[in-house]
Amino acid sequence: MSFSLQDLVGARAPENLDLYARTVNPQLVRVLRSIGFDRTYVRGEGAYLFDREGRRYLDFLSGFGVFGLGRAHPALKAALHEAIDADLPGLVQLDAPLLPGLLAEALIARCGPQMGRVFFTNSGAEAVEAALKFARSATGRPRVLYADHAFHGLTYGALSANGGSDFKTGFGPLLPGFDQVRFGDIDALDRALRPGDVAALLLEPIQGKGVNLAPIEYWDAVAALCRKHGTLLICDEVQTGLGRTGTFWAHEHDGVVPDIITTSKALSGGFVPVGAMICSTAIGDRVYSSMERAMVHSSTFKGNPLAMVAGLATLATIDDEHLVDRARQSGDALEKAMAPLVEKYDFFHATRGRGLMIGLVFGSPSSRGARVRFRLLEAAHEGLFSQLIVAPLFTRHGVITQVAGDRMNVVKLLPPLICGQAEIDHFIEALDDVLDDARRSSLLVDFAKTLAKASLHRSH
Repeated sequence: MSFSLQDLVGARAPENLDLYARTVNPQLVRVLRSIGFDRTYVRGEGAYLFDREGRRYLDFLSGFGVFGLGRAHPALKAALHEAIDADLPGLVQLDAPLLPGLLAEALIARCGPQMGRVFFTNSGAEAVEAALKFARSATGRPRVLYADHAFHGLTYGALSANGGSDFKTGFGPLLPGFDQVRFGDIDALDRALRPGDVAALLLEPIQGKGVNLAPIEYWDAVAALCRKHGTLLICDEVQTGLGRTGTFWAHEHDGVVPDIITTSKALSGGFVPVGAMICSTAIGDRVYSSMERAMVHSSTFKGNPLAMVAGLATLATIDDEHLVDRARQSGDALEKAMAPLVEKYDFFHATRGRGLMIGLVFGSPSSRGARVRFRLLEAAHEGLFSQLIVAPLFTRHGVITQVAGDRMNVVKLLPPLICGQAEIDHFIEALDDVLDDARRSSLLVDFAKTLAKASLHRSH
């Protein structure tokens, strides 16, 4: 056989940025070079990434939450090697294989008693698409409500329920019947539900864009209003689920009982894409209502054996390593360690979130000179201050984070659930150093140098 992955990657690795720009997405490469994230990673292990020069990076983004177990977890690797060596008879299509049933059973066991059916997908967005279809089919209603700042994916149904206009621009017209309500606004939700034609309310327990939470009173009202008006509640747990927030599902914090749950990301173990839409038995039976409708919603790779094994091994590892409890404990430790920094820096206003889904909230400082500099930054581009935090955390300290959304001064942390005190100490030390430079305004100089370097690269 002429193919050798090791030889191919070894020979071509230095070309990664230029090759990606030429064949996939040149604008993304421009962004990476502009903010100093232009690296060639060659290996991942646990909470860390390593580049060609041997530098180590603390991954506090974990692939947007994909690597809940960390990278290259040995239990996942062993399970997938075993599955490949077993020569499993996958994707027969006209069969009812064992592995999807086992994973469905394991997911249902981790839900409330109302849940009884699972449809497997290849991504979180595809799980949301399934949820939207099932909700409309089960209720016979046309409308779907979603929240401002919501993010549920970028396929057409999910995009139609996107709370940010930037992702929608240029892709219209989108699907009809989708209406936005303000997240946390009980009165607005009540008004939108009154006509009685809403199939589903689609909400994230914690919004990924901005790390926004709603009070318990809102969730109590959501439950009561959905019951009153016969509307199904879809909880999008693609990013928040599987222990991320210190409970297995984030909606458990507020006592929410959803009709449909979507999940993905961490369920993959970071190896094989897999998602799932979990719903009540009644909803599933209304969709698959006869033998003629047995394939009315389907997907070629829905029962991919490697994806099912990845999901089963992930759930087993979460249990074996007590990762839900560890996420809660590490999240509490991070919050406690950041509290003195909130007191120390007047532009660091607050932290918010749950478990290991945390938003660092920045805003205008109190001193006049610093306030003027902050406003100049915001005049250039709203939310630029947060990028001035993210960039040196990475370039100077090797810590990967992200701005929580466009035009907002919130930095989001999504560490792997396996992170411990050593990772927390590294992050806090790095954050303190970067915030101290921000107070002295030297970050502006560093960021200008990064932009100049990127501009010089583009000119050659």
